[in-house]
Amino acid sequence: MCSHSATLTLWAGSWLAGSSAPDDVLEALHAWAPRHTLAAGDPVTGGRTDLPWSAHAEPGSTGVMPLLKLIREELAVPGAELRLVLPVPGDVRGLPTGTAFAADAVESGEGILLGVPGAEGTGLIPTEVDENTLQWTVYSVPMPRSAGPDMSLGEAEYAMREAVRDAADALMRLHTTGLGGGDADPRELIEAELADYSRHTYPEYVPLRAKRILDSADHVAAILTVAQREPASAPTSASAATAHETLLRPLWDAIRAARLVAVHTAAPQSR
Repeated sequence: MCSHSATLTLWAGSWLAGSSAPDDVLEALHAWAPRHTLAAGDPVTGGRTDLPWSAHAEPGSTGVMPLLKLIREELAVPGAELRLVLPVPGDVRGLPTGTAFAADAVESGEGILLGVPGAEGTGLIPTEVDENTLQWTVYSVPMPRSAGPDMSLGEAEYAMREAVRDAADALMRLHTTGLGGGDADPRELIEAELADYSRHTYPEYVPLRAKRILDSADHVAAILTVAQREPASAPTSASAATAHETLLRPLWDAIRAARLVAVHTAAPQSR
């Protein structure tokens, strides 16, 4: 699983559909951190939920169950949806513009939206407080209307097959075969990245094709992470850095798009 938000989206959807027990969700989230807390991201939410909203305040609730209670209440309204968002600077599709949630989600690179499209909803953003604590910040947001997926599962699967090849080519073009001065094998570094992803499991209900897409996206992300983090020869000029970004950015965009399609197709509440 690629992120805290993707994990919660799939497992909460499975729980609400009756396919998973609350303990299953707890186990999945505890793979990210043993302690989960809740806090408000704005004063409106603080007043509505009795959660503290100051960035320096102690969280109002501890544990996964208050988080699941909040999700269940938000999705109890007919027509409510559960959506994963994976925004980056320059691509904020699916976000409620001009909100604190949107700004913080772009900075975090992930988040969840809950509610009826066109009505007042709720946003969630996870933050790693320390190695043992993951805080879920709650926001009051206008729920954007759904634009629908940009592509089908079949198109996403094909895009990921192409991306695996292109990522391997990019790794070679960036001269990362000599990582760490020859001491580190890039294949071992990629396997280590994949092993970290594989700690986070999928609910059984997730369709096989969606799992394949998510696994392929993780494979491409592992290659790109290694290429970005430990290149043998870092860019020595602004033009070289731009070329590096130009080469990898389309692949990261493809990964995000494929993950969103796979998660939203699989999650029962977002159909």
